[in-house]
Amino acid sequence: MGDSGDSPSATAEHSSPNSLGKRPHRHDKRSRKKRKLLLSSETETCIRIQTIKPDSTRTFCSYTRKHTDSHFQRQDRIRTKSRRNHSWQQRKWTYSQQHHLSNYKDRVVIVSYNILGVENSTKHPELYRDVSPKYLDWEYRKKILCKEVKGYQPSILCFQEVDHFDDLNEILAKDGFRGVYKLVYWVPKARGGETCDGCAIFWKTELFTLLHEENIEFQRFGLRNNVAQFCVLKMNQDPSSDEATERRSSRATTSRSLLVGNTHVLYNPKRGDIKLGQMRVLLEKAYELSQEWGCIPTVITGDLNSLPQSAMYQFLASSKLHIHEHDRKEISGQIIPSTYTAYRSPHYMTRHFKNRWTDEEIMLATGSKRSCVKHHLNLCSAYAEVPGSSNVRDEIGEPLATSYHSLFSGTVDYIWHTLDLVPVKVLETLPMHTLEKTGGLPSKEWGSDHLAVVCELAFTDEGLEQD
Repeated sequence: MGDSGDSPSATAEHSSPNSLGKRPHRHDKRSRKKRKLLLSSETETCIRIQTIKPDSTRTFCSYTRKHTDSHFQRQDRIRTKSRRNHSWQQRKWTYSQQHHLSNYKDRVVIVSYNILGVENSTKHPELYRDVSPKYLDWEYRKKILCKEVKGYQPSILCFQEVDHFDDLNEILAKDGFRGVYKLVYWVPKARGGETCDGCAIFWKTELFTLLHEENIEFQRFGLRNNVAQFCVLKMNQDPSSDEATERRSSRATTSRSLLVGNTHVLYNPKRGDIKLGQMRVLLEKAYELSQEWGCIPTVITGDLNSLPQSAMYQFLASSKLHIHEHDRKEISGQIIPSTYTAYRSPHYMTRHFKNRWTDEEIMLATGSKRSCVKHHLNLCSAYAEVPGSSNVRDEIGEPLATSYHSLFSGTVDYIWHTLDLVPVKVLETLPMHTLEKTGGLPSKEWGSDHLAVVCELAFTDEGLEQD
């Protein structure tokens, strides 16, 4: 609201006949006040103009500094409120106390996400009995899924249960991503029908160039019809660092390459032999490719359908597993997860297994007649290396849950990396009480029955190679 003298009614009153002596006095008073206001406005406008570009002065010349600042403050509040409404901002980053961001120049943000295949969501209504049908609709889910992952500012995306790759590719291409896809068809008895989905890897083209792509079809090894995919990605050189790089004499031209593996392991909890066999083949190929491309750092991501307290997890972390120390149906921890500590007990070997290993199962799991399965990669879990709150983490350091629906709650999604990479931060999942309020995923805010696992990995000095 302005001064009362600015209103039409007030102007009419001042121009009406009045007693002599009062009108000039009021006119002089109004003039002095108007001159004072104009002077104040000119001064404030000049101050504001000094803070903007010369070619924009006309835009601001009619505003006072007080008015303009108030406008920007309102816009900031609107943007802040809008950001709070993004579901992905409910999740917080936890930073490593051991590996500080400032110590590493070359870093990549990696997302691993089981996005829930459309066919899987429609053929298994028992998993989503408390989920509104509109939240299962792909047209709705694809938008919030892509919006979510873009909010994490990722360098590399690894998706599982992808059966609408073209939709994702079209949306993500607008943000500078390129992707590759490996599709698989299989007819698992547990799911009661034919299912069609696969794995996809996307990368930011301004950050990476694809050097090599390779896939694994596990059925060729007698290990069901799941798949895995690999990409060798070369980090593009930063143009701004050319001059500094040239000063490194013999290391004038340098680059970093990264091997990314992505998979979705068999679900069937009873077939620990198949699960181990798939992971064994994947890790063997990963090691082979990393050596072929110059001992490059390696990242393994995916839905491994195994809990952190399982023998499968132990195999990844320790590089070997004596399978006769474990019941075949307990390998993934999905059936009897509470028994995971038993293998540490001296009395464990005396346990009577209901499901002993046959020669065929040993061969599938280990690739030989020996009862020990091994791999040659020194792997660490990104989340386990960055301590977090017990509100969202288990005793190992993994998230309490990366999947939540009517019949399951737990962690099956991981990002593993070799020692020439270090995690500088990880994105926390959601507390259990928050997940329980949803009634089951997917929901209005989350487009899958899984939560994405996200970390930022930094190259160590050992990861730098010469061209």
